Amino acid sequence: MATSLPGTDVVVVGLGAAGGVAVLPLAQAGLDVIGLEAGDALTRRDFAPDEIRNNVRDWPMAVQKANQEIPTARPNAQSPTTRMASHPMMNGVGGTTLHYWAQSWRLNPWDFSVVSDTKKRYGASRIPAGSTVEDWPVGYDELESYYDKVEWEIGVSGQAGNVKEKKDPRGNIFEATRQREYPMPPLRWTGWLEKMADAAKGLGWHPFPGPAAINTRPYQNRSACMYHGYCNRGGCHVDAKNSTAVTTIPRAEATKRLKIVSRATVTSIDVDNQGRVAGVTYLLDGQEYVQPAKAVLLASYTYENTRLLLLSKSRAFPNGLSNNHAQVGKHYSSHHTLASVIALFPYDLKAWYGLPAQGVAIDDFADDNFDHGSLDFIGGGNLWVYSDRRPIAAANMNTFGRVPGWGSAWKGFIKQNADRWNTAYIQKSTLPYETNYLDLDAEVKDPLGFPVIRITAEYKTNEERIAAFTQDKMEQWYRVAGATEVVRAPLGGTMLPSTHAYGGTRMGDNPETNVVNRFGFSHEVPNLGVLGASVMGTSGAHNPTLTVQALAWRTADHLVKQWKAITR
Repeated sequence: MATSLPGTDVVVVGLGAAGGVAVLPLAQAGLDVIGLEAGDALTRRDFAPDEIRNNVRDWPMAVQKANQEIPTARPNAQSPTTRMASHPMMNGVGGTTLHYWAQSWRLNPWDFSVVSDTKKRYGASRIPAGSTVEDWPVGYDELESYYDKVEWEIGVSGQAGNVKEKKDPRGNIFEATRQREYPMPPLRWTGWLEKMADAAKGLGWHPFPGPAAINTRPYQNRSACMYHGYCNRGGCHVDAKNSTAVTTIPRAEATKRLKIVSRATVTSIDVDNQGRVAGVTYLLDGQEYVQPAKAVLLASYTYENTRLLLLSKSRAFPNGLSNNHAQVGKHYSSHHTLASVIALFPYDLKAWYGLPAQGVAIDDFADDNFDHGSLDFIGGGNLWVYSDRRPIAAANMNTFGRVPGWGSAWKGFIKQNADRWNTAYIQKSTLPYETNYLDLDAEVKDPLGFPVIRITAEYKTNEERIAAFTQDKMEQWYRVAGATEVVRAPLGGTMLPSTHAYGGTRMGDNPETNVVNRFGFSHEVPNLGVLGASVMGTSGAHNPTLTVQALAWRTADHLVKQWKAITR
């Protein structure tokens, strides 16, 4: 029998990038907050710089809840599903911000108004057939102050390129205007990164250091980055990576208004007879608990946000919570490894160690920063090369067809070329489509007996053309820098589970086509908020974390300001 607990003001489900930010303004406003997290609280002692443990054995992700509920995937409704061996996300206080790359990008204004801007510049016919893309209900200007707040609260290093309309060529000249500089200067470049930047300038492009939630000098009484490496899938043993576990969450706890319950698996969001949220039910050490609350903020990852809503059925919501308009799971898209490019150079790059957020970016071909008039797609990609080399990964390099993948010839090739290759990281605009969606798998279940999420999605023609175009640009860049061999990844295919997954609970003014309103609260359940990239209508050509956090702060801020109206 479930144990009913004393009520609280707000329950936040998930304490990762989004929930870990939202708890701070809520607690600072004097609201009592209970944060339910499926993972444990980890410390710097858990983050050994160990490639075998972090990158091969996938610790600690492999032993956590997320790996027990890996989504299945298929390209279309007529195909069988497949399942990855591990989940790319992480449970823990701080969530995936514990081990992420920490790239912290703002979106381009175009990302918020794809439909209207495309129609204005190129005509309505350029919107891809079958796409369900809508303009966001908010624009960059409305979100800018929240971007700024999170950059300073979390701690982001970078070089601004447009402060109050004053362009600075050391930064991203394509970025929208910002109020002020970053809190810290950017991560330093290596000699090879300088060479890549010079090559880009020779092409007439505009290279700049990317923004990262990593300290480049002591910040908030935490260490600066040591550039030792092993940051690719590991936490930081000196707390220089600015996860919510070492930034906003501790400050929220210091108010005495936040209580964290770790190892708590939420199984349903509960509603009362009026169809309003009444709290949540969760499992902890085999015992079931009911936590009443005046408001609930759902802040797990995109897949789990959608799954938990679909599992939370009631008389008022027979098809899942906030799903009476059949929009939960719709408008799905994701970034993935589509369009990667690998290059071999005739010289050592001296790229040992370092970190993946330490690199050179090109935004000349991102979003709508260039004229698409003669092209057959909309959107674009951010080109990124970085300094991050570890022994096992280096030895697992592509042999570019020169030698077999084994034996003495292979060993000799690796010995000579282990520090002479690089893989580009290319993020691309990805639009939602009618035939790309999330639902519950009819057959595959987690250990508790609940169905896992099923991804039905594949890359469409527009996105494949972006991929081919950005691969062309990336190869051109590599060749100018001296690459002798270039290998491109194949294009297209199924959208597998990704660390950059969007949609499923999209934000918009129209309840017929969206799950939550412009402030992130359900159209159908006014005291239910949803946080995370699941509310984002477009992906942009950059990592989503900073946008997720800005939106989370904005949703929490709205709840504080409209507390009586939302919880009445």
